[in-house]
Amino acid sequence: MDPSIPVDLSENAVINHDALRYIFRNCDDVVFRSLKLSDHSNILLVYIEELTDSTKLEEIISACIISHDFERLTQYKIVIRISEIAAKVLKGSTAIILDGKPYAYLADLSAFKQRAINEPSNEASIRGPREGFTEDLKTNLSMIRRKISNPKLKFESHQAGELTNTEFIVAYIEDKVKPELLQEVTRRLHTFRTNQLLDSGYIEEFIEDKTLSLFPQIQNTERPDSVSAGLLAGRVAIIVDGSPNALLLPMTFWSGFQAAEDHYERFLYVSAVRLLRFLLAIMSCLLPSVYVALTTFHPQMIPLSLMLSISASREGIPFPTVIETLLMELMFEGLREAGLRLPKAIGSAVSIVGALVIGEAAVQAGFISAPIVMIVAGTGIASFAFPSYSLALPFRILRFPLLILGGFLGLYGVAIGIMFIMIHLVTLKSFGIPYLKPFAPIRPNFWKDTLIRMNKRYVWAQRK
Repeated sequence: MDPSIPVDLSENAVINHDALRYIFRNCDDVVFRSLKLSDHSNILLVYIEELTDSTKLEEIISACIISHDFERLTQYKIVIRISEIAAKVLKGSTAIILDGKPYAYLADLSAFKQRAINEPSNEASIRGPREGFTEDLKTNLSMIRRKISNPKLKFESHQAGELTNTEFIVAYIEDKVKPELLQEVTRRLHTFRTNQLLDSGYIEEFIEDKTLSLFPQIQNTERPDSVSAGLLAGRVAIIVDGSPNALLLPMTFWSGFQAAEDHYERFLYVSAVRLLRFLLAIMSCLLPSVYVALTTFHPQMIPLSLMLSISASREGIPFPTVIETLLMELMFEGLREAGLRLPKAIGSAVSIVGALVIGEAAVQAGFISAPIVMIVAGTGIASFAFPSYSLALPFRILRFPLLILGGFLGLYGVAIGIMFIMIHLVTLKSFGIPYLKPFAPIRPNFWKDTLIRMNKRYVWAQRK
C-alpha cells in the first residue's frame, strides 16, 4: 500500500473517504454512497454494485436512515484496517463507515452470478451422483459437507495471489488424515508464492514433488463424491475459489484407473473393467512401437501368413514403417486436439470424419499402408479408456519416444524404454507415498482397491 495512505481508519470521515478513494482510483465499478442520517451525522457505504445483493443493500440503507440500527439485519464484522476493507469490498462485502468512528462495519451482501450445478463433462458416470463442482467456493464446500455431515471434517481457509487475493480451502477429516501428511501439505502451501491464483492448477504445479515428471502426482476431479471418498480414505483436498477442479493428494499410479462409479457397481464388474482399462493403457503406449519393432527387426516372430499380408500391403509405400507410423500418430493427435478446441457441435464430427477421410485417402494414394491405419486407430481407441485425463497424457507422450526406440533398436529399444519408465515410476513419490504403492513396495494388505476391488462385505468383515 502507498505509504501516504493511513493504515487504520481515522475518526475524521474526510481522511477515510480520501484514503479509500485513492485506493479505488479509476475503479468505476466501486460505488461510494454518502447518506445523511436524521441526527445530522453522515455514513459512507462502499461497495461494488455488480457483486452486491441490491435488495439487502436497500434494507441496510433504510435501517440506517430510519432507526440507525442495521446490525439486526445482517451478519457483520468490525474492522479498523483500511487494507482489509479494500480487500473485502473487492470480494463482494459492503463497508459501512460511520462519521466520527475509527472503525467500520463489513456486511457480507455478496451476490455473485454463478452457473447451476451440472454433471461434470470430463468425468461422466453410468451410476452415481450427477452433480459436479462449480466455480463458487461456498457451493462446492456445501456439496462436500452434505455428503460428510461430521464435525471432524475440517475446512481450513487460506489466501494466495498478491494481485488476485484468491481464497482456497484445505479439507481433511481429523481422525483419518495422517498428521505428517497434513504437516507436509501445510509446509508446502506456506512456501507457495505467486502474483495470481486463477485455478487449482497453479497450486498443483507449485507443490508437486517432481515438476519435470510426465506423470501427475496430484489428482484433480470435478466430482464432490470423488473428493468425499478421498477424504474418507485419509487424503487431503484443496478447493480453490473460481475453479471447478479440486485437488486430491497424495495420488498413486492406480488412482488414475479408478472411475467414479467403481464403488457404486458390483465388485465383479468393477474388477473386470479395471483390468481391461490397465490392458488398454499398456496397449495405448506400446502397440505402435511393438508393431514397428516386429515388422522391421523381428519378422520371424510374426506368423508367416500375417507377415505376407503386411508385406503385400506395404508394396509401393515410400516411407519406412517407423516414419509412416510416426506421421499417422502425429496426424491423429492433431485431429484429437482440433476436436477439443472446436465447438462441441462439430468437434467430434470433425475429428472422427477427418481421421476416416485422411486415413482412407492416404491408403489410396499409397503414402500409408492399411495395417498402420488400424494400429493407430486401435491405439487411439485404447487411449480413450482412461478415467483420468491427466494420467492419459503421459501415455500419449511416451508413445512417441518408444516408437522411435522401436524403429531404431527393435524390441531391445522398446525394452530399454520400458525399463527407464519403470525406474522412474518406482522412484517417484507423492507427498512421501510411493507412486506404485502397494505393488512397489509390496503391501498385499492394501490390494483390496487397486487393479481389482474386493467385495465390501469382505473388507468390512476384515476390519472387525
